Amino acid sequence: MTDIVTGRPRPIFPALQRLYRPFDTTAETVLRVVAGALLVTHGFGKITNPFGAVGMVEGLGFYPGVFWSPLLAATEFFGGILVAIGLFTRPAAFASMIVLLVTVYFHGIVKAEGLAGAEKSILWAAIFLYFAVRGSNAQSVDAKLGRQI
Repeated sequence: MTDIVTGRPRPIFPALQRLYRPFDTTAETVLRVVAGALLVTHGFGKITNPFGAVGMVEGLGFYPGVFWSPLLAATEFFGGILVAIGLFTRPAAFASMIVLLVTVYFHGIVKAEGLAGAEKSILWAAIFLYFAVRGSNAQSVDAKLGRQI
């Protein structure tokens, strides 16, 4: 059964609802901040050497590499910052999700690692898909500005 007001399933143990409800926004914020911050740390090496991945991106079929390599660096580094603080969350998360789907292809297909090699990227892509669709919450810069894309 679902609660008519919230549309959420009713808890089996209603007394626990008082325990969970105060933390749902906080838990979502923690997931957003951690995902963004980890993407920043992953992109830091690329942003300090934006042309360092030219060979890798061209090896994946993205030509010219001198265009795609800095774009990859900026997406990971600055996109991670934007997701972490909750500013332009949807487009930043969408761009990050695309980057991660490419890494799924890279590890799963190109390097022939299958699911074992791609599973982390699949999980990360799913997290960023969530924020691309959901956007940020009340604990974000988007909310403080009162606008969201």
